[in-house]
Amino acid sequence: MLTRTHEMLHGMPYEMPYGAQITDGGVRFRLWAPNCKEVGLYLAGGQMHERHESMHLMDMREGGWFESTVAEAGAGMRYGFDVNGIRVPDPASRFNPDDVHGLSEVIDPSAFVWRDAKWCGRPWEEAVIYELHVGTFSPEGTFKGVSQRLDYLAELGVTAIELMPVADFPGARNWGYDGVLPYAPDSRYGRPEDLKELVQAAHERGLMVLLDVVYNHFGPEGNYLHLYAKEFFTERHPTPWGAAINFDGPSSRQVRNFFIHNALYWLQEYHFDGLRLDAVHAIIDHSSPHILIEIAERVRAEVDAERHVHLILENDANNARYLTNGWYDAQWNDDMHHALHVLSTQENDGYYTDYADNPVRHLGRCLAEGFAYQGEISAYRGDTARGEASLHLPPQAFVSFLQSHDQAGNRALGERITHIGEEALTHAAAAIYLLAPSIPMLFMGEEFAAKSPFLFFCDFGGDLRDAVTQGRRREFARFAHFGQGLAETAIPDPNAVQTFLISKINWGSLNDEAHLVWLEYYRNLMKLRREIIVPRLSGMKGNSAHFEVFASRCLRVCWQLGDGSILRLLANFSDASVTAPESAGQIVFASPGAIPISSRATKSTLAPRSVVWMLEPVADKSSFT
Repeated sequence: MLTRTHEMLHGMPYEMPYGAQITDGGVRFRLWAPNCKEVGLYLAGGQMHERHESMHLMDMREGGWFESTVAEAGAGMRYGFDVNGIRVPDPASRFNPDDVHGLSEVIDPSAFVWRDAKWCGRPWEEAVIYELHVGTFSPEGTFKGVSQRLDYLAELGVTAIELMPVADFPGARNWGYDGVLPYAPDSRYGRPEDLKELVQAAHERGLMVLLDVVYNHFGPEGNYLHLYAKEFFTERHPTPWGAAINFDGPSSRQVRNFFIHNALYWLQEYHFDGLRLDAVHAIIDHSSPHILIEIAERVRAEVDAERHVHLILENDANNARYLTNGWYDAQWNDDMHHALHVLSTQENDGYYTDYADNPVRHLGRCLAEGFAYQGEISAYRGDTARGEASLHLPPQAFVSFLQSHDQAGNRALGERITHIGEEALTHAAAAIYLLAPSIPMLFMGEEFAAKSPFLFFCDFGGDLRDAVTQGRRREFARFAHFGQGLAETAIPDPNAVQTFLISKINWGSLNDEAHLVWLEYYRNLMKLRREIIVPRLSGMKGNSAHFEVFASRCLRVCWQLGDGSILRLLANFSDASVTAPESAGQIVFASPGAIPISSRATKSTLAPRSVVWMLEPVADKSSFT
């Protein structure tokens, strides 16, 4: 068990070459501004000080750096940089109490007292992830509000919470993917110490905490880097957000370091147990090593080896290469979601068109091999090839889910799967992804079929506000539902405060019997996973499973688990009873109303919309079939 030093308990700050760092001689301020001939440091009294202001001309260093150490500066003091006649916040600000256009605040990380010295994290195979948005998870919409629900999450059977991005974004509300100050927790959620207390409280309950980070773009409002560090961006690579972040051109070393330090900062200074890197397919880097590899290698080299620290990708390109060599633990498996969604709802427009031809086969391939698309042609993506071979990877290299912020929030009306899916089919889909050997992830409220939608919301200013609203309403042209006459104005305005408020979880739903039934169903599945599946996962290899599609919309999958036992799944998504293939093993789970399969090899009937899981312990296994 890892035991940290006394200094670590008292919050050893992560030392980075940016921003404000408290030293024995005061506070050192540092900014990379290669497009400036001079930079001014503006200081203002902190929260507990008499208000006073001063301006310092910073010393120019080599390579575009400006630096000043101010003896009288200290924690709580506000500061900003004057560049080319404009006052801007620190791009590496640890906290911006007055939003992204305001002054930054000097933070003393050593002031926070940690109590998690013996916490080492948890092995990846134990992960059951609960994705949540801080602003809508609780009535308070704060880090403290999340902390108040940790006992509930631990009792549910969750072992990790994943926070959607908390980096400072413009305005009062946002999903978090429009952040512009990547080192600063958004002040709407609380102060840095509130976030640290949330992490610490989770650790005390045996819960890991993962953080979603965005390294593919900055948000469209409040990013001042282009005023003094144009080298941060390049026009050579277009992206959905405009000019790409410069990871491979001239001066890219400083840009790469900015994000590498950010990853290490969250893991070291905040004790996060892992990071989920958003949409890495949108990161363009033709240099070697790729920035994703360099980030992973630095994390593996610099974070204490006794800690379980996990790195997860979102990658629409299905690049299996990053899941090898110990770089990344896992990737979100959108293919799994899309196949389960089609089976639960029968929807087949938009990106679901790629899965509508044979959703059962796509699901089987995800369960047995990882990706459904491993180089096959994607019609939705303009008949281009998508993905790389993934059969060699263990199932735990994939995060499976039935819902996520994207898959609800990117719908025009924010519907959850329980709003649009047939109940028995949705129950079957949940039983599949929660008991499969891959890593399951719930989206907040899924476990009790929350009534609230999860809509896209933001709070931009000026012309951007209207542009985002109109753009959102034009976004759904490829979806049949909106091509058949539904007025664009029916789509909620992302900037309206009501859009945010109706997306908040209504915890009062747990007083409703129907929601309690869903909750008990999920709790039972996660209890089975914890007691029966997880203890057998360690050491599981790739090439460990195979699948077959039988009858109409029926699936059989077989895995050899890490301890040598055999796990089998039978699933019937059709409306008719079917004769199931011969299967052996003790029943782990059977859908309500499913006709049980005997504990020995036999043919039996599998009821409509049902799932049966069986386990053949290592001492009893007959064959891997």
